[in-house]
Amino acid sequence: MLNYDSKYRVCYGDTDRMGVMYYGNYPRLYEIGRTDMIRDIWKSYREVEESGIILPVRALNAVYHKPAIYDEVLIIRTIIKEIPKVKFRMFSEIYNENGDLINEGEVVLGFMDGSTGKPRRAPEEFIQILVAAGLHL
Repeated sequence: MLNYDSKYRVCYGDTDRMGVMYYGNYPRLYEIGRTDMIRDIWKSYREVEESGIILPVRALNAVYHKPAIYDEVLIIRTIIKEIPKVKFRMFSEIYNENGDLINEGEVVLGFMDGSTGKPRRAPEEFIQILVAAGLHL
């Protein structure tokens, strides 16, 4: 597995009148975590798209355990468990300041050719980065 942690402070605009983060904001946290991870280990999403690859979301699943609260600093843990082929499955775990797991998510992306919109294999350069990080083919 490859893990990457990002921090995010819950802002007022994320919450309802009770100071609880709105449930629809969690997928945005998954995106923050995965874009941070991809940028750190490979290249920015902008550079990925400029190279002709797009990564649309194909599926999303979220499990809510506890609420995130206004002004709390969250840890977004992004996890890659397997080498992607065409489908790219990423997992997220979100922890509150006490270290409690408050949310789990799974996002399935698809590697696609940006000009044709057709599925394509994950770039070899990206696969080699993941292999070097300890994932197995």
